[in-house]
Amino acid sequence: MFNRLCKIIFIRHGSTIYNEENRLFDSEEYPPLNEAGKYEIETLTEWLKNTTPKIDCIYTSSALRAIQSARLIAKSYKTGFEILDNLYERKAGLWGGLTFDQIEEQYPQELEQYHQNPFEFWPEGGESTKELNARVKKTIGEIIDNNKYKILAVVTHAGVIQAAIANALDIPPKNQSRVIIRTGSATQINYYEYGAGLIYSSYVP
Repeated sequence: MFNRLCKIIFIRHGSTIYNEENRLFDSEEYPPLNEAGKYEIETLTEWLKNTTPKIDCIYTSSALRAIQSARLIAKSYKTGFEILDNLYERKAGLWGGLTFDQIEEQYPQELEQYHQNPFEFWPEGGESTKELNARVKKTIGEIIDNNKYKILAVVTHAGVIQAAIANALDIPPKNQSRVIIRTGSATQINYYEYGAGLIYSSYVP
């Protein structure tokens, strides 16, 4: 296990208006970072440069809010970044764009089904936890295979980071949503030949 293959720092994009409104959303084009979100990423980047002076490669989701976050980080490190489509946020389906209160009001039966079977159920047009975890496992595996013994930053979304942690630590699906990932936060996972280790989670300087 102790032969480290890759060190990945997962970064959740900065805050947007939808985060402030407590909405579930998967849109790629909207919303952009708000001023608070830009400040979160700038502050996190300052901390990152002190703790991790060198990052070999930066990957990002194709969502606007993630690209804006990656651009701020890359500018500070004087490097570029690569967009990976499979780092997108969990597909919300019928629940997309709704606040959690609205979901409770409009889709009580579907919400109950989700609570009863969080691994396999998600509303129409969405992505189940099972599907999400499989996608993230495959994507992170490909990133590691292409970046042996490197230090990487992956700018993505809460759902993706939750899945990465769950996959690394074998967290039961029913507990996965309890892993809180704050906007503008960093989570480090070290991947080894046999297994992985969580170094820190949802750190905000």
